[in-house]
Amino acid sequence: MRRSLRRFLAPGLSALVMLLILIGLGTWQVYRLHWKEGILAQIAAAEAAPPAPLGPHPAPFAKVSVTGHFRYDLAAQYGVEVRDTTAGPTMGSYQIVPLQRDSAPTVLVNRGWIPDKRVMPLDDPSGQVTVTGYVRPADKPTWFTPANEPATRRFFVLEPDAIAQALDLRDVLPFVLVALGPGSVNTYPAPAVHLPQPPNNHLSYAITWYGLAVVLVVMFAAWVRKA
Repeated sequence: MRRSLRRFLAPGLSALVMLLILIGLGTWQVYRLHWKEGILAQIAAAEAAPPAPLGPHPAPFAKVSVTGHFRYDLAAQYGVEVRDTTAGPTMGSYQIVPLQRDSAPTVLVNRGWIPDKRVMPLDDPSGQVTVTGYVRPADKPTWFTPANEPATRRFFVLEPDAIAQALDLRDVLPFVLVALGPGSVNTYPAPAVHLPQPPNNHLSYAITWYGLAVVLVVMFAAWVRKA
């Protein structure tokens, strides 16, 4: 009897440790699910609410509005993205334009996506404009990020300080305002339509981990029975 117990002791302890790990991973994903649902609810509430005037220290991804004059002569490009258009898949980038304000720091505005090749001119409103958008914090480069090209005003990392330095601007806020607006066909720049929506796959991950835990129990029970 003791020999039989010793035979199952090591496999049983290993299976128990693996079972606890799988259950722990599943429970952690359930926690992450509730956390992500809270974030999505906050984003939905912010999107439905009217924009607040831009303050000196806005929260990341806050929906705000700001008034000023665009400096189209200092427009820059950010990133690379292929989109489906009426002409088919088209390469393009995002247009970053400084918005100068009276007696206030300049705001870098991501006006939206523009195709590299286009026939129609850009929709560039003149004079004083009011922009509604959300606050996007600065990004950090990774090992795989292409190098910025300040001389041609083409950037692959959203770094307001680096963009402002390349445009020879002073007193620029340390974030980018991503313009929000209705989607229009063949009108560029094409602004963002919604606030960013982070993916929520935590329920499927939790089911996967709990499912593996059940499979482990079934397989171990079948092995014990056979042994």
